[in-house]
Amino acid sequence: MASNPTGKWVQRAATTGGGKTYRGKRPVNFYASLVVICVLGLLLIGFSRYQRTHQTASSSGPPTTQQVWYAALGIDICGKMQPDLPASPTSGSTGLVANGNGVLTIHPKNSSESGHNATLGKFVSGYKGLELDNSTLRYPGQAVYTNGKICPTGTPDAGKPGVVVVYSWPNFTSKTGSQTSGQPQDLLFANGQLITMAFVPAATTVPKPPAQAITNLISAATGGAGSTASTLPTASTLPTATTAPTSTTQPAGGSKS
Repeated sequence: MASNPTGKWVQRAATTGGGKTYRGKRPVNFYASLVVICVLGLLLIGFSRYQRTHQTASSSGPPTTQQVWYAALGIDICGKMQPDLPASPTSGSTGLVANGNGVLTIHPKNSSESGHNATLGKFVSGYKGLELDNSTLRYPGQAVYTNGKICPTGTPDAGKPGVVVVYSWPNFTSKTGSQTSGQPQDLLFANGQLITMAFVPAATTVPKPPAQAITNLISAATGGAGSTASTLPTASTLPTATTAPTSTTQPAGGSKS
């Protein structure tokens, strides 16, 4: 019986593993593609993690560099309202400044201060000696107060441990303030806003800035650029500065212990 040439060829191929030439050829392109995919994947993971840990707020929206806003600021340490911050140096590079009378001017000079970058923390970082974060408050020239520190003798809250909180009221007529959620330094500025940075015992009613600071705010806003004078109250309708949220409306308790 004649042999089948095709069968012999298949047999030879099986015994040689496809031939010497085939065995010697490596799939270089395939392995190179795998390496590239792995490297790109690692780079994307790293970039995504960097974005999550280094988030930057958008500078779009108000206040713009063409707008001027005003806010009143009070600093309460252990139940005692501190003096108004001295005026910021006129030679400073920031547009978020203290006027020296309890009023802040918010007039961004660039995108790093405008829109969602116009924060209380941005102002604090540009004011020498002033410190604020979720656990620390310092009035320029005074001691640093950190969460849990005991209020000193001579203050209304003497002997009690304090915590750092920031409360804000959207405008001068608001009766109820709200505690800043998250990092207190991330509080966004608003035109006509009232802000109190405080180191007080937990569940303490945080007061508004002093009445004179609020009056100065009204004066600045009604005469300043970018204000909405028609919506501003007169001095006769100004609420008392120490008016604070009641225990039934203030978050996390509101009565002073």
